[in-house]
Amino acid sequence: MEQLTLPAAHHAQGSITLPGSKSISNRTLLLAALANGTTDIHDLLASDDTARMLEALQILGVKLKKLAGNTWQVVGCEGSFPNKGSQEKPIDLFLGNAGTAFRPLTAALAFSNGYYYLHGVPRMHERPIGDLVDALRQAGAQIEYLGNEGFPPLKISPAKLNLSQSIKIRGDVSSQFLTALLMALPLTKQQATIELVGELISKPYIEITLNLMAKFGVKVERNGWQQFSISNRSEYLSPQVIFVEGDASSASYFLAAGAIAGEVQVNGLGQNSIQGDVKFTEALELMGAEIHFDENSIIASNIGKLKAINLDCNHTPDAAMTLAILALFADGTSTLRNIASWRVKETDRIAAMATELRKVGAIVEEGADYITITPPAQLTPNAVIDTYDDHRMAMCFSLVSLGGVPITINDPKCVNKTFPDYFDAFKKIVS
Repeated sequence: MEQLTLPAAHHAQGSITLPGSKSISNRTLLLAALANGTTDIHDLLASDDTARMLEALQILGVKLKKLAGNTWQVVGCEGSFPNKGSQEKPIDLFLGNAGTAFRPLTAALAFSNGYYYLHGVPRMHERPIGDLVDALRQAGAQIEYLGNEGFPPLKISPAKLNLSQSIKIRGDVSSQFLTALLMALPLTKQQATIELVGELISKPYIEITLNLMAKFGVKVERNGWQQFSISNRSEYLSPQVIFVEGDASSASYFLAAGAIAGEVQVNGLGQNSIQGDVKFTEALELMGAEIHFDENSIIASNIGKLKAINLDCNHTPDAAMTLAILALFADGTSTLRNIASWRVKETDRIAAMATELRKVGAIVEEGADYITITPPAQLTPNAVIDTYDDHRMAMCFSLVSLGGVPITINDPKCVNKTFPDYFDAFKKIVS
């Protein structure tokens, strides 16, 4: 197994320009593919997850062209993918471990009047999708499980549309299910209503979805966070040009480095961001870091010992993982609450985080939807960290080196999922 050892570091200083947001990149690609007209997408993230979406769209018959830099031109297919497959030979789509591709494509293809086979790596086949499938079936979707009930792989056949009643979907497992449903329903050309069952987690990710749908001409009527309505006249129209914001979850590692040991500026993200993970900066302020916002940059500075926190992390589930590492540098026991969604991500992140934090000396308690972390008097040097094929585990634990201890990261290339150049960027700002 490949390993990367990061030397002991004591200081973080410099600036970093972020890659594009994964959540925005894959949503934008799909909406551009479904729209009327041609869209130039600037600053698209180049990563494994977006590569899976691009491959899938090409297989489905969408015309794509890479322009200069990270700009892609997408010719929309006006709400209907050209390639439909057949009962005997469905279109084969391999989507790796890209949840941001698998969930929305499942929904879009359910209403695309074709035959499709969707599958991924073994971990993807362990990530639940039953709540989304149940919701789509209420609308008449024809979806079969080809392995375990409630999990991929899936076979999709033409829908027998019935939207006369509200579609009920759980909101407390993954916001990606609601995102997928919202983005797909305009394809039916029927009036549709979604009702949430239980509390919606990760609301900011739904705000990203609604914001991007509006940029492509579809306005969703919302009654609080319990009911969403889509008009039968909804149609995706290309905005012609769209820019992808820098990834706020990726920003969290560099802002955390500044908060721990110096001052770091992150470019490509600013005060008008549509990403909920920007709220990570509020947690940094609670911990005692200094934050400065500009239109297109954020600066985080250390101004003393960090304070322990007790925080509801519903709004920042991905960036909250970084807080678990920051807790190692705090003055007492920190508690991160409302993080049940961690358990259905690339790995069971609560269990993984607890296991690896103990390797560096922390006292950890984990529950169904929380984790408490008490830092050690001295971090354990030369810990070997398992990453569970999870990009965020690798990036999070790089920060431990700022505690003045070397740390070894197993399978460092798992960061290719969202940030292939992460370790090069990290090394430039630490010393």
